[in-house]
Formats: sequence, C-alpha cells, structure tokens
Amino acid sequence: MKKTGLLLGAIVLAAGLVGCGGEKKAEEAPKLRVGLTAYKYDDNFIALFRKVVSEEAEKVADKVDLQMNDSQNSQTTQNEQIDVMLSKGVDALAINLVDPAAGEVVMNKIKPTGVPVVFYNRRPSEAVMNSYDKAYYVGIDPNAQGIAQGELVAKLWKENPALDLNGDGVIQYVMLKGEPGHPDAEARTIYSIKTLNEMGIKTEELHLDTAMWDTAMAKDKMDAWLSGPNGSKIEVILCNNDGMALGAIESQKAFGKSLPVFGVDALPEALVKIEAGEMAGTVLNDAKGQGKGTFDIAVNLAAGKDAAEGTNLVLENRVLLVPSIGIDKTNVAEYK
Repeated sequence: MKKTGLLLGAIVLAAGLVGCGGEKKAEEAPKLRVGLTAYKYDDNFIALFRKVVSEEAEKVADKVDLQMNDSQNSQTTQNEQIDVMLSKGVDALAINLVDPAAGEVVMNKIKPTGVPVVFYNRRPSEAVMNSYDKAYYVGIDPNAQGIAQGELVAKLWKENPALDLNGDGVIQYVMLKGEPGHPDAEARTIYSIKTLNEMGIKTEELHLDTAMWDTAMAKDKMDAWLSGPNGSKIEVILCNNDGMALGAIESQKAFGKSLPVFGVDALPEALVKIEAGEMAGTVLNDAKGQGKGTFDIAVNLAAGKDAAEGTNLVLENRVLLVPSIGIDKTNVAEYK
C-alpha cells in the first residue's frame, strides 16, 4: 500500500507539472505580426507618421511584431515587399501606396490570402476599396484641406490690404503642386482656389507646376518664377504641402522677399516658421492621429477584433478621416 501511495503521488505531481507547463505555454502566445510599407521614408510627413507608429509599437512590443518597409518611391519595390510579408504570414498589413492607381494590383495580391489591410494617407479608388470587405482606410479629406487653406488665405488677404501689391483687388498667385494625379494634390489645388472664389475673392494664376512634394524641387521652381517676368507680380504662394512651402520660403529669402506662403501638413518646421512670421499658414494633416489610428486598427484586425475595439475611433464604411484644421499665427501655439 505504501508503494502504491507513493506511485499515485508521483503520478499526481507529474500531472500537475504537465498542467503548469501547459499554462505557461498558453501564456506565451505568438506575437501578432503587422507588416507596414511607406512610399518613401524621407518624406517629411511619412517621417512623422513612422515616428508615431514606432512609438505605439514599442508600447506593445511584447504582443506585436511590427515589420516596417521603405518602398523608396517605387511601386515595383512595394509590390515585392507586400509579396514577402504575405509569404511570411503577417496577420495584417498597413500600406501607404506609392501609386494610388496601383491599388487594384495590390488588392489582388492581398484578397486571396484573407489578410486585412489598412491603407493610409494614399487612398485607392472606391471600386478597389469596395472589392474587399477587409480593406480599411485612414487619412484626411483632401477637399477639406483645400477649403481650409483657401480660408486661411482669405482671412489674411482681408486683414491686410497691403498684400494687394498692384491694388487691383485680385490675388496674383503661384501654386506649387504635389504629385500630378495624386488625389490629395488635385483636391488641395482645386479647392483652395475654389474656396477663395466662392468667398468673393478674385484670383489670377501666374504659375502652377509640380514640385513632387519636394523641398529642393520647390526651391528651384520658385527661384525660376521669382527671377522671371512675373516675379514682381506674385502676391501669394500656395503649396500642396509644407515641404514645398519650406522650399519656397528659402527661395524668396534669397530674393529679399517676404510674400505670404501657405502649406499643408503642420510639420514642426512649418509651425516654427509660422510662429516666427516667416510662413503665413498651414493645414493640420495630423500625422499623430493618422499614425495611431492606422496602428490601432491594424492591430485589432490582426487579432480578429472589430477595427475600433478599445479605441475612441469613429469609422464610417471602414474609413477613418482625421479632421483638417487651419493654423496661422493666432492658433499655432496650440499645435506645437
């Protein structure tokens, strides 16, 4: 009997140890894998966005494995990165398309796998988005950004009659545009001027050209315009983003000018320029809100949860739009 008791005790102890081992194994669940691509790392806005996402990922590093990729402004490179991430079995994707027109090609790679995807900042067409019920979008309403920029220009124009250099009551402007065909560039370009005109302010376009979102390219364009026959006629400089606005500011400094310059993004560098009186205004393209929103949605989807679970995000038809807010010297301190 004594031997039998010892044997039973050993069996019970062994069973307990097996049970404990099982519990420990359950606690060590595999990390959720989220794969992210950005169209290019050296874009000012994307740099801010990545910083936010990296900080959010660090907070949950024990639960989430974030794989980030620089597509280096090449859709071919991005397509290859997506293929690799899918082959490695990611649980969710977050994609900033190099070319929004490539949305269908990208979606056709993703759909057969059943992996949820969050597109951010660059939106595929409605047809592409509607073709997959696990596709989400995080970004802004580019029309609203154009409207906000137009309102900033109108406000400054009405408050400062001296801006009308030739006294004709018409804003003679130049426009530095982002990537041609990019939905945000097109909308910001159209709606900024449309808003001014709807507010009863006449406008005359002296120059409009793309600087591809780039600071150096914007400076070169502005140099050419300021040194050209219309250089002395320019009254306002509108830019589709702050990166180009910074290039325009650098250019006009070299020409001894201080024309009002307006951008979009609310980059830290731009806010400093506004506070210093070197830039007239910008529109909040909330990198923090978009970065955190994209990450939170992607992690929820990777875990098989509702996109907005545990957050205060409000999505409509699988779309999260972050508000656009005009910023000038009167409210810049709130956003620094």
